[in-house]
Parts: sequence; structure tokens; C-alpha cells
Amino acid sequence: MPGTTTDRLLRAALLLKGLDGAVELLSGAALALVGPRELGELTRRVVAHHLLGSPRGALAERFTAGEAALSGGDRTFAVVYLTLHGLLKLGLVVALLRELRPAYPVAIAVLTGFIGYEAYRAARTGSWALGAAAALDLLIMVLVVREYRRLTAGRPPPWGSPRRPRRGTW
Repeated sequence: MPGTTTDRLLRAALLLKGLDGAVELLSGAALALVGPRELGELTRRVVAHHLLGSPRGALAERFTAGEAALSGGDRTFAVVYLTLHGLLKLGLVVALLRELRPAYPVAIAVLTGFIGYEAYRAARTGSWALGAAAALDLLIMVLVVREYRRLTAGRPPPWGSPRRPRRGTW
């Protein structure tokens, strides 16, 4: 594959972010369509069939607690959050893969917000997963900043020809 290792790393990270955004969008849509009764039944089946280990284990208890929160008032927030978060990620990934320069400052600002929120929640809840997500988003932000600097310097992308016509050809 043409390009440097960091360029390939950025493209891979963007593709993962896009996949993550798609999963969030689909999860938000599914949560909007599935009622509390169906969600409770799904939770009971998952826990009863030991798909998360022991039904009295920490993972099963967290899964059940999450279902209880989503069946209550947190449901609307979760649907809106997952849907908007997924759409935002997908839109930014598409724009960055197309090298739309105005998207880079927006992506940097959004990633800064994600990092701040994830780090705050990680510190408040002790979640190593949120800490890892914040670290991953920080790495992606560094790669996005690097790519934006390269693009604004007017150099062609390392993985192919520039997206402008050659002289004399239309």
C-alpha cells in the first residue's frame, strides 16, 4: 500500500471510527425501535444462557443495570446520543477520507470534545475502557492534525495522485 506507516495508520483509524459510528447509529435506531419489554426479555435471555458468564457475575450485573437504565429515563438520551454521535462520526470520517479541508478543524474540535468527555467519565467511573477510548481518540487527533498540516502545505497525498486535473487535460 502506498504512503507512510502513519498515513496507513490514519486511514485504518478512520475506518475503525467509521465502523464504530455505524454501530452507534444502528444501535440508536434499534434502541428506538425496541420497546422496554423486548429489551428486558433480551437481557433475561442473555443472562440466563450464561452468555456473559455467571448470571451473578459482575458483567451480567452491569448488563442488567444498563438495561434497567435504558428502560427508564435514560432511554431517550441514549437514542439521541447514539444516533447523533454515530452520524457525526460517519460524516467526519467520510469528509476526512475525501480530504475535505474544512472538515479537519471540525474533526479536531469534535475529537477534543470526545477526549475531554471520555477522560472525565473515565476518571469519575474508573472505567479503563473509556480511558482507552480517550487515548485512541488522542492518537487519532494527532494523526488528523498531521494530515491537515500536510494538506495545507499543498503537498499531494502520499497514497495517490492529487485530486486535481493534470495540466492540459479535462
